[in-house]
Amino acid sequence: MAAATAKPLLPLSFLLLLPSFLSIALAYRPGDIVPMSRMGQYHSSRTVWQDLIGHHCPIFAVNREVLMPIPKPTGFTGADPYKISFQVGREKFLIPWLLVVNRKSTEVPMIEVDLRYSGSDLHGVTAKVVDMPHHYVEIQPEIRKQFWDSQHWPKHILVRYTWKEHSEVDVTSGFFVLFGSGLMLSFILSIYVLQSSRDKLERFVRETVLETNVPGEVVAKVE
Repeated sequence: MAAATAKPLLPLSFLLLLPSFLSIALAYRPGDIVPMSRMGQYHSSRTVWQDLIGHHCPIFAVNREVLMPIPKPTGFTGADPYKISFQVGREKFLIPWLLVVNRKSTEVPMIEVDLRYSGSDLHGVTAKVVDMPHHYVEIQPEIRKQFWDSQHWPKHILVRYTWKEHSEVDVTSGFFVLFGSGLMLSFILSIYVLQSSRDKLERFVRETVLETNVPGEVVAKVE
């Protein structure tokens, strides 16, 4: 009876522990590749989300720069802006549209991506397009030449990944989480103890009733 009663408690316990399992599954370690996908938009046409290879993706908690190839959009004529968007991490943080071609600037664009993290968790991502610093262009002058060549594809854009750690501890929220978890665990244990006690009481009453219903020996009275 007690074993049968304990079975319904297992799914409830699993549901309570499920958030912990999910947080472990989404956790990163320094040096892990953070998955990233890209979508392009030219004129009124959009591509599907395309996963980037690890060489072009962020590396968790590692500041670095990569040259990312940008493929030629279908029907490109150079008359309209070319935008790209990203999804970052298993959490799929969205980076809105970034204008990279025909942005009305004579400078080669560069994308700055800021990633916020704490411990092993990725908390958010922001990005913006800026002018590539001149010293980069001086080191690799072919980047400028190829970028402004309308016949040369894919274009290569420098992407700078910068990680910013947020280590502040929310004591109040942590207290409520621990208190709530303890309260829920106490509630589950109380249900189990009460159910087990009720089973024992029912068995005791049932055995007592059976004993009282058994006919006893008749003792003759001697006068």
